[in-house]
Parts: sequence; structure tokens; C-alpha cells
Amino acid sequence: MAVCLGFDYGVKKIGVAVGDTQTHIANALTTVKAVRQKTGWDELTKIIETWQPTKMIVGISRQEDGSDNTVTPKMERFSRQLEGRYQCPVELFDEALTTFEAKQILFDEVQVSADKLWEVQDQVAAQLILQSWLNTQQHKQ
Repeated sequence: MAVCLGFDYGVKKIGVAVGDTQTHIANALTTVKAVRQKTGWDELTKIIETWQPTKMIVGISRQEDGSDNTVTPKMERFSRQLEGRYQCPVELFDEALTTFEAKQILFDEVQVSADKLWEVQDQVAAQLILQSWLNTQQHKQ
């Protein structure tokens, strides 16, 4: 079994999810807030030390035509920093519409309040990213 962490990177906050390659199930874990647009590396270090992942998945967003958007380079930089700091392989995975989908699930289906939505939408988006990645891995087997 390989433990994986999934990340929904944002300038203000980063959603984190955990899953594994045996059950192929991802779970929302937490949201790490950035302070003055600086990544919360201390909190991320605690998460990574606790879960000891064998792989990390970072959601990457692009324009519909496949070109970079304004956040794409920051997501790529974050993934390189993760790999460099923690010596753990990082894979970029398409996150198309995951934040939107997370909001839909939380607001429409679970009826989370708008204030709570802002707190948890990124970790649910990270769960969706990681779950999608796990699903593709399961189909490769």
C-alpha cells in the first residue's frame, strides 16, 4: 500500500487530501492557509511527516486550450518545492473544475454555510484531485 497526498494549490490556501493505492479512496484532510501569500511550510512539514507519503499529487489548472493561466506557474513552482523539500515524487494532475465541483457538493448536497464553505472547499477539491488520480491508477492495473 502506498500513501499519497493530494494538493489543491492556491495563493491564499492549499487544500490537502490523503489516500492510498490499496483502497483507492481519497479523504479530505485539512486546509493550510498562506500568510501574506507565503506557503505554510511548517504545517505542510507536519502533515508530510505524519503521513509519510510515497507520492504527492498537485492539481494543475490550465486554460481550456491547454495553455497556462496566471496560476499555472505558481502551481508548478509549488510542486517543485514539495519535491525538493521532502524528496518525494510529485506528479501534476489536471484539476479542471475541481474547486467548482467541491463548492457544488458542499453547498448543494451537504448544505454547508458560505463561511464554512470558504474553509473547507479547498480540501474537498484536493480530495477530488487525488480521487481522480487514484481512479486512473486503478485502471492502469
